[in-house]
Amino acid sequence: MTIIGQVRFNARLRRMEARKPDPAKKARATWLMQAGVDLWDAAGSLGMTVAQLEATYGHHHVDLQKQSATAY
Repeated sequence: MTIIGQVRFNARLRRMEARKPDPAKKARATWLMQAGVDLWDAAGSLGMTVAQLEATYGHHHVDLQKQSATAY
């Protein structure tokens, strides 16, 4: 492999590593949502926007679960 090929391979590998989900972050987000923490505070502590937090972990939020439970 040439030097340029190795550089491109390493760059691709770093991009793939950056996309891996972080299990600790996922657990923390889930716990924050289940605890009913304010979305703005939870998103800030996780380093994401409120929209990202709602889209990814919104189904864990306690208010959503309460609404679902009382719908029947």
